[in-house]
Order: sequence, then C-alpha cells, then structure tokens
Amino acid sequence: MFDLHGKKAIITGGAQGLGFSIVEAFHHAGVEIAVIDISDEVFNLSTKLEAYDAKVHAVKGNLLDIENLRQSFTESLEKLGGTVDILINSAGLIERKPALEFSLESWNRILGLNVTAVFELSKLAAKEMKKQESGKIINMGSILSVLGGFNAAAYSTSKGAVLQLTKSLSNEWAEYGIQVNAIAPGYMLTTMNDDLMNDPVRGPQVEARIPAKRWGTPQDVAGVALFLAAPASNYVTGTLIPVDGGVLGR
Repeated sequence: MFDLHGKKAIITGGAQGLGFSIVEAFHHAGVEIAVIDISDEVFNLSTKLEAYDAKVHAVKGNLLDIENLRQSFTESLEKLGGTVDILINSAGLIERKPALEFSLESWNRILGLNVTAVFELSKLAAKEMKKQESGKIINMGSILSVLGGFNAAAYSTSKGAVLQLTKSLSNEWAEYGIQVNAIAPGYMLTTMNDDLMNDPVRGPQVEARIPAKRWGTPQDVAGVALFLAAPASNYVTGTLIPVDGGVLGR
C-alpha cells in the first residue's frame, strides 16, 4: 500500500525547506525525481542524496515566467523518460506586511507563484497522467488556507485559492484516476518563518497556540506527502490534510 519504488515525480521548490524534506523522503522511498527550483542549490541535490539509488534530476526554472515554467516542465518530463506519476507543488512565497503597506507588485508575485504556477503545472501534469489513467497531484496549502492570518493578506489569499483549486481539480480529474489533494502545514521550523520565530512578541504567542507545544518540522510534512503519493490514498481526493500540531482543531 505504501510502495513507491520506481515511481516518477516532479517536485517544485525542492532545493530547501519543506520541499527538500519531501525530496529526501521520496528519494529514500525509491522515487525518481525531477526537482524544479529557481535556486542554484538545486544542482547540489544529487551530492546531498548520493547515498541512495534513485535518481534526482536538477532543473533550474523560474515559475513566475509561464514560458520558462512550461520549458522546465518539459525538461523535467524528458529527464524522467516521458512519464510522471506524481506532481508536488511545493514552491511558494510569503511576505509579511500590513495590507495597507503591501504593494501590488508583491501581491502579483505571490499570487503568481502560489496560485497561477500551481494551476499551470497541474494542467501540464494532468495531461500526461490522463494518458496512463493514474496520477497524484499534491499541493502545498497552509493553515492560512482556512484562517485569515495576520499581516499576510496575499499569502492567505493565495493559500485559500490553492484549497479551492485542489477541490475543483479533484472533481474534474477523478474520472481519469488522478487524485488531487493538499497539505496544510502549520507553524514550521523553516527559513520562511524565521522572522516570525524570532519576533520577541509573536514568536511565543504562536507557540502557545499550538496544542502540541512545538513548532513543526519539515519531516512532519514529508510523511503526509508520502501517504498522499502512495496507493494507500487512492480513494482520497479533494481534501486538505493539516500538519499543524492541532492548531486547526482548537
């Protein structure tokens, strides 16, 4: 039920943070992976993961540029031998600032990467998955997919859109054997949250809100991603799975 050996995956934003943890977990599980990332760090993944047999292919791409996104997907597909079983949309941006001070440029950039790129990549992957009548698309949502948050209007809006997109695509593509789900990380120990963790006021407030009494780790998210990619989740689609230490259950 949980065997992923020999599967082929495209993972975006996999050079660091939550994305890297997912790449590492899937690599251990025997998945051949093409990682798309804008950072040059993507070229160091093979060295970091060389102790394992499965292949990791590096593709440098800017997902805010739609033509470059499409080229990156095509390159990834070619490196995987022309098929893809799993797409994980992990790349994302956040900028914490009061809405009254938020620029339209920043708004468009966050919505562009967190929503538009997810939509376009999902379409490209689904066209390939439809041919084989099976596939897994896993989107990175957030607890802010359902909560308003604070000083994160663009990010919260984008993650709310990811949830609705996940539901909509799951309805359309279920007949093709494609499951579309999302993961909702809570407060995670990643560089994306450094400013929040280091805030002398809000940092302790955040930890006090978590029933598990700790921040989450990237490995906490990777385990759920493995489940959603495995045959064990073949009847699970259109859902958002929180990985938040109980925050949404309060």
